[in-house]
Amino acid sequence: MTTTTIVRPTDPTLRAALKLAALFAAIKLLLQFVLTLWTTHLGYGYFRDEFYYLACGHHLAWGFVDHGPIVALQARLGEMLFGNSIFGIRVLSALAGAATVFLTGLLVWAMGGRGSGQALAMFAILLTPQYIGVDGFLSMNSFEPVFWMVCTLAICMMLRNGKPWLWWTIFGVSAGVGLLNKPSMTFFLIAVGLGLLCTRQRRVLWSGGTLMGIALMVAIALPNVVWQIHNHWPTLEFLRNGREGGKNTVLDPLHFFLAQFAMLGPLNILVWMVGLVSLLRAKSIREGRWLGLAYVFFYVIMDAMHAKDYYLESIYPALFAAGGVAWERRYALSRWVFEERLVGFPVLEGLLLVTGLLILPMASPVLPPAQWVSYTHAMRLRSVKDETMSTGPLPQFFADRFGWNEEVDTVVRAYRTLTPEEQKRVCIFGGDYGLAGAIDFLGPREQPGLPPAISGQNSYWMWGTHGCDANVAIAVVSDSKAELETKYESTQYIGKITSPWAMPFEQHRGVWVLRGRKPTAPFHWVDERFYY
Repeated sequence: MTTTTIVRPTDPTLRAALKLAALFAAIKLLLQFVLTLWTTHLGYGYFRDEFYYLACGHHLAWGFVDHGPIVALQARLGEMLFGNSIFGIRVLSALAGAATVFLTGLLVWAMGGRGSGQALAMFAILLTPQYIGVDGFLSMNSFEPVFWMVCTLAICMMLRNGKPWLWWTIFGVSAGVGLLNKPSMTFFLIAVGLGLLCTRQRRVLWSGGTLMGIALMVAIALPNVVWQIHNHWPTLEFLRNGREGGKNTVLDPLHFFLAQFAMLGPLNILVWMVGLVSLLRAKSIREGRWLGLAYVFFYVIMDAMHAKDYYLESIYPALFAAGGVAWERRYALSRWVFEERLVGFPVLEGLLLVTGLLILPMASPVLPPAQWVSYTHAMRLRSVKDETMSTGPLPQFFADRFGWNEEVDTVVRAYRTLTPEEQKRVCIFGGDYGLAGAIDFLGPREQPGLPPAISGQNSYWMWGTHGCDANVAIAVVSDSKAELETKYESTQYIGKITSPWAMPFEQHRGVWVLRGRKPTAPFHWVDERFYY
């Protein structure tokens, strides 16, 4: 007879921390599932970028023009494991959100905190609008805090109890995969390095395993660098075009700072700011100054680069964790509170819950569009615009979930007006990756055999024309009939999106059937490239 030995953590505080972190992670997962099902029930559909990431998932590569390869892999795995429903493609993002909550709980323990500090930090994370939003759709932003917090936990554990070879290995793998996820990981690593070098915690840099961890990180990220070189650095061209074209909203230092409150929730400053101060003072968290300085360095870098305000989102779980420890030690809670009570700060957590519920519609569209508009006007709630494009009654994050089925239905209707011979060679042109992605994802459901869409924007341009004939085209564009007649002999208007909740520029786009490309306007695919 054989026996099975179950290995459990020898530290009883770690066992308790793991159990509590797992509980809050399960609550987070359930919350995201419920929100996805409810918002889908209200009529909010796929988000624009989700179509694009799903398309990238069918063109897996070591790099893409405007994002790393991890989100494409995330999209493909989600589709394969859970199906291509709205709920199915968002499961992995919800799991990433749960992992972030779990890691926040472990960071509290690694910094010396216990149950009440864990509960406060994870409760605040659960109610943070930014995390509710990014964990509620298919995006690389949902996984970014996971990679950052694994690196942070690795350093905290080396400072706590050594084992540098183990934790530098974990650090290297997480940092490498994080670099494949988003290039912003680079600036986080720079900030962490500066934070360590400026404090006595720099000793972890000279411990065994540092070079191995760095080598692992470089080896994992290197294929993306090779891809960039092979394709002439398309991401740098994308970033340059966005900067020169004024794509993103540029915030002055004051508004950049104030945007952090909107992103994290106004009262959550009572947790994360307390955490930042405690890290910098290095009294309640003696080995934490490096992390406080890392945040300061990262904040300054992002502000100087005029980055989007939400680019800081992935570093905040560490500050929430530190805030939980600081609150716990400031009030010197009794052993009974640590071990028997789940919530150690009922007044503070009650305030966080009330404000979190009040601003929940800004993070997730839990109200029908008309009611959402009325509610936010009554409450004087406004979303921060990350891009300069004009919006309608709904912010872009919600408006980009409307109009896609109508658009694809119109494209299919246009396709059915073609002769069988034309259908074999037609070019279906989407003005941007969202339009092209929607056609590729939804189109075959309506019309089996519908040719793949083409677009000149970002990675869609790299995938080419699939051999279509530009002399017969279905175009979803905002061009006028007169403009199209300069390129084609025949122009036939089919229809347009009429949803009042879609982005305004989408409502100005028409679906056209175009025939006979004019010799005076020859079609060259290289001229269609638009990295933006």
